[in-house]
Amino acid sequence: MPAMTANPTLADRLWPAAGNRVLRSVLLALAGSLLLWASAKVQVPFYPVPMTLQTAVVLLIGVAYGGRLGAVTVLLYLAEGAVGLPVFAGTPERGIGLAYMVGPTGGYLVGFVVAAAIAGWVAERSRHWLTTTLGLLAALAAIHLLGAAWLATLIGPAKAVSLGVLPFLLGDLVKVALVAAAAEAGLARPRA
Repeated sequence: MPAMTANPTLADRLWPAAGNRVLRSVLLALAGSLLLWASAKVQVPFYPVPMTLQTAVVLLIGVAYGGRLGAVTVLLYLAEGAVGLPVFAGTPERGIGLAYMVGPTGGYLVGFVVAAAIAGWVAERSRHWLTTTLGLLAALAAIHLLGAAWLATLIGPAKAVSLGVLPFLLGDLVKVALVAAAAEAGLARPRA
């Protein structure tokens, strides 16, 4: 059985890795972290907390950058927040820095890293829209599982699911569909 080769990412196609790979990766990670920052500030009124575009952007970063650079980009975003930059949803009003990160949304933030890695890994290997969509659903599941697990330590498992997962599922499934459509349209792999 032949080894599965990785699809070139959108970043690879738009900015080939010839030359200074480190500078390229740093600039892409910085651009991605700024996009995540902006996505945290675009909020749709929702209960119990506003819905943002972060989930979609995390998945897009993974698909466009690949698993490794996608995860590093989200880690950079978290580092920006850890040092006190108001990059997260509701900041600076709800606090900043590490205090914010260990609050109710801490597990979701960790889930973003895992989700970007999963989405990127799948996009690098997927040859079919269904495989890509299933991979994006797995990435979304990672966000919700880690987020709800952390939230459960603060408010209990039943409330964590009812307040931290169920209200967001429909919106997040729409985001997955949009990212999957973008990937199928050529974001993740070149058209044959």
